[in-house]
Amino acid sequence: MTTASTSAPSESQSFLFVTWFRSRLLARWYERHLQRRDLAEIDDHLLRDLGLTPEDVRRECAKSFWRA
Repeated sequence: MTTASTSAPSESQSFLFVTWFRSRLLARWYERHLQRRDLAEIDDHLLRDLGLTPEDVRRECAKSFWRA
């Protein structure tokens, strides 16, 4: 017979999941920050090749790191 305690995640499993989730979230935010910083450094000629305007770049770089 299976009890509810064996099918539920243990406290350590929950802690590991939350720790993993937080680390992935922080990594995603940091990567987004780096991408926006790199985007801000692209010159106008390359922006035109990408189909972006300086206003597009300003708008994207003005976003907070947690916003996609």
